Amino acid sequence: MFLEERQEKILELLEENGKVLVKELAEKFSVTEDSIRKDLAALEQDGKLKRTYGGAVVIREKLHVAEAIKRRTLDVEAKRKIAAAAFKLISPRDMIFLDISTINIALADLLIKSNNEYKVVTNMIDVMTILTLNPKIDVISIGGHINRSRDGFCGGMSYEYVSRLKPDISFIGAVGVDVKENSVSTYNIDEGITKAKVIQVSKRAYIVAQASKFSTDGNYNFASLDSLSGVITDSKPKSDICNAAENHGINIILP
Repeated sequence: MFLEERQEKILELLEENGKVLVKELAEKFSVTEDSIRKDLAALEQDGKLKRTYGGAVVIREKLHVAEAIKRRTLDVEAKRKIAAAAFKLISPRDMIFLDISTINIALADLLIKSNNEYKVVTNMIDVMTILTLNPKIDVISIGGHINRSRDGFCGGMSYEYVSRLKPDISFIGAVGVDVKENSVSTYNIDEGITKAKVIQVSKRAYIVAQASKFSTDGNYNFASLDSLSGVITDSKPKSDICNAAENHGINIILP
């Protein structure tokens, strides 16, 4: 096996397992441990891993950035439709809260193209960056603990800031929307607690989620759907979901 092939295989094993050990790699590729150490040193120099005692681990920060970028490129057309439907619910001079959601990136794009004045509060870094392009938009950022994979802030400091706000309207992202169980979920608990607080203090709060989210689930339920003003999605869900939504009094908003 050529040197380049071996190093490529090492990276594949690293991606699968999160870490690799010098001794195990030497046995696997039938080479000396010194050869593996040189491989790891070369890969670290290229910024592809981080060496540790006895092996190497992934560079977590880069994986987080890659995850955030990947989410932005999925279901782009569906997200644009949802953003357009959300935009219609906004009135000039509203205080708007844009939560951590790639749909809200599309909504921010619509806001900066408008001639209206808005006050927008957000805890998502990409949304902040986009909104600063329009001087008519008063942008307020929520700080706190940065969640790199989610491209935004959450945690105790975020919760404290949010608790003092009274947004006219908020748009909240979600990992899963379970209409039959009347719940909406995410993966990160701190993020979920922040989302729940935004919903509580907002005059109107909407979940923004692709129709595919009606069949997925997170690990932490942060709100009941009937506590929201509605769910904005890109296409009509299946009939059983629509029936459950009607039974719970949940408003499903389509483009």
